[in-house]
Amino acid sequence: MSSHSLLAISPLDGRYSKQIQGLTPFFSEFALIQYRVRVEVEYLIQFAALDVKNCPPLPSDAVQKLRSWVQEFSLKDAQSVKEIERTTNHDVKAVEYAIKHKLTEMGLDVWKEFVHFGLTSQDINNTAIPLCIKENEIEIIRPELVKIQNWLQENGTNWIDIPMLARTHGQPATPTRFGKELLVFAERIGRQLELLDQIPFMAKFGGATGGFNAHHVAYPEINWVKFGNEFIESLNLNRSQYTTQIEHYDCLAAYFDAHSRINTILIDFCRDMWQYVSMEYLKQKVKHGEIGSSAMPHKVNPIDFENAEGNLGMANALFAHFSQKLPVSRLQRDLSDSTVLRNIGVPVGHMLVAFQSVLKGLGKIEINERAFAEDLQKHPEVIAEAIQTILRRENFPEPYEALKKLSRVGESLDMKTIRDFIRTLPVGEEIKAELLQITPENYIGLLP
Repeated sequence: MSSHSLLAISPLDGRYSKQIQGLTPFFSEFALIQYRVRVEVEYLIQFAALDVKNCPPLPSDAVQKLRSWVQEFSLKDAQSVKEIERTTNHDVKAVEYAIKHKLTEMGLDVWKEFVHFGLTSQDINNTAIPLCIKENEIEIIRPELVKIQNWLQENGTNWIDIPMLARTHGQPATPTRFGKELLVFAERIGRQLELLDQIPFMAKFGGATGGFNAHHVAYPEINWVKFGNEFIESLNLNRSQYTTQIEHYDCLAAYFDAHSRINTILIDFCRDMWQYVSMEYLKQKVKHGEIGSSAMPHKVNPIDFENAEGNLGMANALFAHFSQKLPVSRLQRDLSDSTVLRNIGVPVGHMLVAFQSVLKGLGKIEINERAFAEDLQKHPEVIAEAIQTILRRENFPEPYEALKKLSRVGESLDMKTIRDFIRTLPVGEEIKAELLQITPENYIGLLP
């Protein structure tokens, strides 16, 4: 660990810094500057393409050079923007001036005053930020989440025939299948991903208070709404048609809420896996040199699932604040959204660390089929439901009550006692034979 990491206040910048390096191109200060430059440059290129008075189309080689500059944007470039900001005390204006300096270097002074033409800062911020969130979702977050879902789907299928004692209210209940319990989580995550995919990434782009006022007064012959829509669509975003100075953030709040639901599902999953390890249904592979407990040498703690649960909780707490705060602004705008937007990478970082911890924990587990079998054998009473249901079918009087009395005798109940009970029932031999076939191991129901 570097000295910088040891001095970091946030564990994301310290302990977990290596795990979240992939987020740097999306949520760092450098990334925000680069995304702003990207939006400003693309706007200039497409604005110039309109060929309006005093702003001819940019030469194709200039367009190529500008886009290459954006793509290869360096720390030195970002530092030059920060230098300008020390004077302007305005981050977006500093980006505008940096682009103008670049145009001068390239001999393109004719287009300097059309950088940021008719725009307000939030046209840039509220386009750059959803763009970085969307691209991070596609490149970093979704692949990690899909790995978890795939593991659940694959191993749920592989372990579908392992009978397992279910527990409802913590008590022994109708047997299930371990694989099916994993497929429950695979389906839950899949459903939420479908809902997440329905949420559009919206951008605000319409001038100072959303009506293209400056654009229209300067060039009334241009359909600026059409231009704004096409410009935002060229960035693979959707444009909000009616806005104040800022995007209203409702869809961004929906995005945070959607991930919160997925995180909550994973918290539920982590707690179940923790419990299965505690019950010895699952064993954890021991990695040479690792220590489970500082005091108890025998222990191998399920720390990966615990770590994931903690980080998912951190992410959800921040996502909840974001989704409640961002859609609320005084009149046409206040600045209280600014700090919140700058912190979007924090819950995403905790979420990414959690996903990685889940995957690490899953990579360590092994099935202990003996423990599954032993637990089922300890609780033969769970087939009472099956017996009383068949007796109901046969119009046997008060079958539930009869099985209730039998199944609550305590530790003395075993399969022999149950079978002896079945043989005393005043039903036909064919029904008795059917009942005698039922065991905790085969009473595991159907699957789709």
